[in-house]
Amino acid sequence: MKKVEPAKATENVRHAIRDLVPIAEEVDASGKEITYLNIGDPIVYDFRTPEHLWEAINSDRRKCEGYANAIGSHDTRQAVADYANRMGAKNISNKDAIIFVGGSEAIILSLQALMNPGENILVPRPGYSVYNGELNYLGCEHNEYDLDEENEWQIDIETMRKSINEKTKGIVIINPNNPTGSVLTRKNLKETIDLAGEFDLPIFSDETYDQIIYDDAEFVSAASLSNDIPIISLGSISKTHLAPGFRGGWLYKQDPNGALDDYFAAIQKLCRLRLTNVAPTQAAIKAALNGPQDGVKEMVKKLQPRRDLTYKRLNEIEGLSCDKPKGAFYAFPKIDLPVKSDKEFVLSLLREKGVLVVYGSGFGQKEGTNHFRIVFLPPEETLNTAFDKIEEFIKENYS
Repeated sequence: MKKVEPAKATENVRHAIRDLVPIAEEVDASGKEITYLNIGDPIVYDFRTPEHLWEAINSDRRKCEGYANAIGSHDTRQAVADYANRMGAKNISNKDAIIFVGGSEAIILSLQALMNPGENILVPRPGYSVYNGELNYLGCEHNEYDLDEENEWQIDIETMRKSINEKTKGIVIINPNNPTGSVLTRKNLKETIDLAGEFDLPIFSDETYDQIIYDDAEFVSAASLSNDIPIISLGSISKTHLAPGFRGGWLYKQDPNGALDDYFAAIQKLCRLRLTNVAPTQAAIKAALNGPQDGVKEMVKKLQPRRDLTYKRLNEIEGLSCDKPKGAFYAFPKIDLPVKSDKEFVLSLLREKGVLVVYGSGFGQKEGTNHFRIVFLPPEETLNTAFDKIEEFIKENYS
């Protein structure tokens, strides 16, 4: 039989976080122990899903066994609407919410329902790689705006302004940011919303890590600051409620003038095309949003010293510098060494020392700079061992 050719649309699909895993498996097979600091999965380490999420599923097994509403059950969408209103959104109802199979599906289907080949949507640089991967698949142009590393990774409003053109369909913000761990200030967020209004563009606010905040940082939802600019907010229980395997994500719209009506209907069409949601996840989302929040507070309390250690150790290693993460559980250190590329640095570190991080170019970064993303979910002992190996690697190769 002749070779089956894949669709051309898949040629440029990339997801740096996952694309490194096969290489790590090869290194692992050679006998070298791997320290995985590449994927933001708390369950790999010493975190567990709160028990009340499991109880919610087990107490309603009969309903969980069948098909679920493709756009999410009525009461699950109501739980998201109530959560949105608690976070400062205005007059959100269950009709304004859609449930997805994880936050990534919310990203993918919301882009599929919006974008045509040759069009663009503004995405942050650096930012979550699923956005660029899906835009590549859809035949859409990359249109990135910069986050300012010299200003705690806040949005560079001028680069955003210069990036907007006649084919721009919207603006994506990620707050708290993956991969930098930055949290947008109220002022910076308001400037972004004002710019969106100036160009008549909707904002897609990815707020996946909204409850994982450190120090005196303040998370402000985009919907809470907008009066007339359409806001599509995305979230999930994967990170904040320690349930990545449950695949529970959502989006809701704040759209006082009805600008998103046709677009929202298009997203719902795509949801129906895949027939159903994950039925047990409907119960888990309701339990996560309506139930006890002690697990969220305990997670942040546990992560705080790991964040502090990561910030301290990275800045003590010659050739690295790192801004202090204010949210999420990632750091994005800059490499000030004579490297060929950040990808080459990361692959050499993996092969020589068995430490797996993700190269910064996989998330986008300002031209002429090199970074990598590191996850600080593991216990301090594991992190210290990894930082010792990174320091050894740099001394051996770049002293």
